[in-house]
Amino acid sequence: MTTAPEATPCTATSCHRTLRDWELAGQQTICTPCVSAIRAWLHEIPNQLIVLGGSLQRETTGTVGGRGTRTAPLPGREDVLNLIGPAAWSDVHDPHGDQHGPLPIVGVLGAWVRIVCEERRWNGPDQPTPDALALWLGRDRVLDWACRQPWAGEMRDELWSLIRTIRGTTRVRPQRRPIPQPCPRCDSLTLTETDWETYIDCGTCESRFTRAEIALAARITAATLGAA
Repeated sequence: MTTAPEATPCTATSCHRTLRDWELAGQQTICTPCVSAIRAWLHEIPNQLIVLGGSLQRETTGTVGGRGTRTAPLPGREDVLNLIGPAAWSDVHDPHGDQHGPLPIVGVLGAWVRIVCEERRWNGPDQPTPDALALWLGRDRVLDWACRQPWAGEMRDELWSLIRTIRGTTRVRPQRRPIPQPCPRCDSLTLTETDWETYIDCGTCESRFTRAEIALAARITAATLGAA
């Protein structure tokens, strides 16, 4: 009696999937859906930065009078300032415990850009801005290489934590919409597309398609029905 080979889990702790044979053959350490999610999050960040910039101003109550304070007010919302502010480019030691709040976007993304550049000897983006760092990490050749590294799961977990923090601050989340077209593979009507996602997903067979593939399938279906 032969036993089935043990499944290899995706190395991201925030993912419950196992790696498929073709992903293992390609030496991936995280699953393809995780790679697609990372790409979508990185392309979402520049759009979220626009919202963060617009939500920086503090709300005021309009009250007059009252006691003064010896502490000057911050020039904006503290949660937004934490996210879009600068970050240290080396380890920060906090002996007094006064460092708090989420790491700035530029700090999280910049750390992963440095790792990739050091290991691949690539040049990073010309400007170390949050949007430039995000779009550089989201390039196909960067992600295709990164998803094969032993730290890919950690990268996925950190970026998932970052995007959740950003969405929690802006209250803006990507929208998911049904596609009124049968799946090219299983013919079910469960295709959906999500903002900033590269692929359209089938909820039945879990296949993924580009928008060009979906458009081609629609033309083929129309041609077949027209010839009938």
